[in-house]
Amino acid sequence: MIDNLIQSIKKNAIPLHEADHYNSLINEINQANYVLFGESSHGTSEFYKVRAELTKRLIEEKGFTYIAVEGDWPACQQVNRYVKGYDNVHTNAREVLTAFNRWPTWMWANEEIIDLIEWLKIHNQKLTNNLKVGFYGIDVYSLWESMDEIINYLEKINSPDIEKAKKAFACFEPFNREPQMYGVSASFYAEGCHDEVIKLLTDITLNKNKYSNEEESHLNLEVNAIITANAENYYRTMVMNDQESWNIRDRHMVEVIQKISSYYGDHAKGIIWEHNTHVGDARATDMADGGMVNVGQLLREQEGIENVFIVGFGTHQGTVIASEAWGVNFERMIVPPAQKGSWEDLMFKAGPHDKILIFNEKNRHDFSQRIGHRAIGVVYDPNYEHFGNYVPSVMSARYDAFIYIHSTNALHPLEVEKMLI
Repeated sequence: MIDNLIQSIKKNAIPLHEADHYNSLINEINQANYVLFGESSHGTSEFYKVRAELTKRLIEEKGFTYIAVEGDWPACQQVNRYVKGYDNVHTNAREVLTAFNRWPTWMWANEEIIDLIEWLKIHNQKLTNNLKVGFYGIDVYSLWESMDEIINYLEKINSPDIEKAKKAFACFEPFNREPQMYGVSASFYAEGCHDEVIKLLTDITLNKNKYSNEEESHLNLEVNAIITANAENYYRTMVMNDQESWNIRDRHMVEVIQKISSYYGDHAKGIIWEHNTHVGDARATDMADGGMVNVGQLLREQEGIENVFIVGFGTHQGTVIASEAWGVNFERMIVPPAQKGSWEDLMFKAGPHDKILIFNEKNRHDFSQRIGHRAIGVVYDPNYEHFGNYVPSVMSARYDAFIYIHSTNALHPLEVEKMLI
């Protein structure tokens, strides 16, 4: 089996020596309305750079209208406002990225993303407001920040709903902005705020048209209300059921993607940046055995497989930014050579050079075996990666294409004030 897979990779892979070698990928995307770019770690420089260049091409050549990333909505709104010209405070992207002060800060507060943000700002300057490309965060973690955004906006416009919102959020005050404390209280002692946030979300959704949409105000208000409701559910569930909390998180991300697409209307086309574990169809991995779903699976099911194009990323060796434990300072770590017999190992044995593999009807069957595929999270220990960092995957079902960068380098984080999640 191994030798056959290596030969199939050699036969079908396209070497990546020049930028135009990505032409085949751009052409293959065809008419998809959603392109999902993965990464096998959250701390690899080349993954960000390649995704940025492909994103620019999709915007210019295929008319994509927004980027949605695995980040907090409030912080990403600072980027969105900057690239769309709504922000009169920040003078450059580096200043804007100080908004990403929640651990792990390096995921978006890094040198590699600066060029794309400045490019988006320049690109948008020649477009009317309804055609400007947006940058949005779709994750669920920003419970308190999203509540702050709602209160600040309702106070700014002197809304009659402000007291209702304050009353709903007062329920969270005893937990001192500690989501884990809230989760324990809500799960074990039934001291949760579920009813309050659901009622507020319902009221905001029903009344959203009475709010101005200048500078995307009612989109911002509605999504922050969705985050508040889903984050409450996520933290309450996380204490008791880690798998179900994963599903809540990924379903939330799809819900936000759909809200963004609805905002952009008929010409909506989204580029999604997330970890491989979110974008690569969960049904092609052992995640499905545990009843877990993810963004790639849900979008394929809801939008049709022909409208979704998923690109996985991986490497054989190099360095990466990660932490040894949740919430602690990041480190530059060694990524050891891929485990023998893993997908990354076979890509290496098919030739120690960068390459792209596009899965299609002619070759999907050649890659239909389950094989270990490396996944590095924000918490990582290279010494023990062989015991839990490889996800059994049918690669041709998980992705539509795979980009292999043979040797990669650690991301370059910016210095920002760090706030633990």
